[in-house]
Amino acid sequence: MPDEPIASKETLDADRALARAVLDRRPGAFDQLVRQYQKLCWHVVDRMVRHPDDTRELCQETFLRIYQSLHQYRGESALKSWVAQVAYSVAKRHLERKRIPITDIDGHEHGLSLADRVGDGFDLETAMADREMHGYLHAAMDALPPLQRTLLTLYHLDELTIGEIAKVTSLAEGTIKSHLFRSRKQLRELLESRLGVPT
Repeated sequence: MPDEPIASKETLDADRALARAVLDRRPGAFDQLVRQYQKLCWHVVDRMVRHPDDTRELCQETFLRIYQSLHQYRGESALKSWVAQVAYSVAKRHLERKRIPITDIDGHEHGLSLADRVGDGFDLETAMADREMHGYLHAAMDALPPLQRTLLTLYHLDELTIGEIAKVTSLAEGTIKSHLFRSRKQLRELLESRLGVPT
């Protein structure tokens, strides 16, 4: 997976056209935007807050925000990155209001000298595809702090690049790589302890 937030010309053209249609209040345009990005929005918000009622409410708030501020979308990057950024911002604000930390106390870059190795051998997609492992993996991901859960989801499941995630979260690319490395290490340890075998 490339680390640069490169969207194809076709993608950007389609994104700009959809944004323009919503701004022009064309019938069905906003519904199309919601249908296209509701899964992404749910992923981002749910990984942050882990409460279905709050997630539903915050997703509605996200799309209201998107509707109100779509004129700010410049079409220079993929619309999905911009939507994910709004969803992340709404969920982060919610956690801050509830005084829930989004990362663990020592979740900074110190002590993570190997953290730039994003491809560290843990294949999250394959683990998610295995039914039995799926339940263990979800439980293990739930044990991670909100930020780490969200970064794993954006990178592995929503397939955003490191560059796109940096735009979504306003975190430095090195910090994102550090969190991804640390999160996968924690997931491996949690899964090994639950399954009793190396993953």
